Amino acid sequence: MNTKMPKVKSCDATDCAYNIRHKCHAIAITIGGWSVPACDTSMIAQKKGGVPNTTAGVGACKIENCQFNKSLQCTAKWIRVKRYTLDAECVTIKEK
Repeated sequence: MNTKMPKVKSCDATDCAYNIRHKCHAIAITIGGWSVPACDTSMIAQKKGGVPNTTAGVGACKIENCQFNKSLQCTAKWIRVKRYTLDAECVTIKEK
């Protein structure tokens, strides 16, 4: 298994506290949720946070039916996050 975290290539959840110019600046995010592959790290706040020179990696994935999920770790080369309704969701998901 690849031990390098895939990066968040882009994020359209511009209201997220970690999002600056469509880039995620959290150190790592978790993809989870019950019915959608939501970004569990997404947080709406007026103040921006994260590490400015860092692009987030995917630390964990709780979506069992994704072909990139191996032992709850994401094995994709990178992911994209988009805003759908209230959730920021991983759109790189591919069902097994």
